[in-house]
Amino acid sequence: MYINRFEDLIVWQKAHDFVKRIYKDSEFNFPDEEKYGIESQLKRAVVSVPANIAEGSRRHHTKELIQFLNIAQSSLSEVRYYLYLSKDLGYITENKYKVLLDDCLEIDKMLNSLIYKLKNKP
Repeated sequence: MYINRFEDLIVWQKAHDFVKRIYKDSEFNFPDEEKYGIESQLKRAVVSVPANIAEGSRRHHTKELIQFLNIAQSSLSEVRYYLYLSKDLGYITENKYKVLLDDCLEIDKMLNSLIYKLKNKP
């Protein structure tokens, strides 16, 4: 399956919005020493989600697209962990964690659905 414009994929749009939310969120209270630690790792992982969707969309074989979607899911799991750790270390509130976790789970369900459809297309 070849996708002409990754920007038309709703899952990419949700993932892109999620990246912007993580980058612009003022509710993170990372200490200065975490600039190159958890904060950097979180941002790297969250950017990887829509980036892999975009890269996979230009592949000419469905199997390759699915591989990139699986990588996006793996990056999303990494994001979930960094959010969990940030909550436990007091860098975000429990409420903010729950909101961001809900976003992660929604994107993950969308990726699962797309992968399922691609694997089972006639």
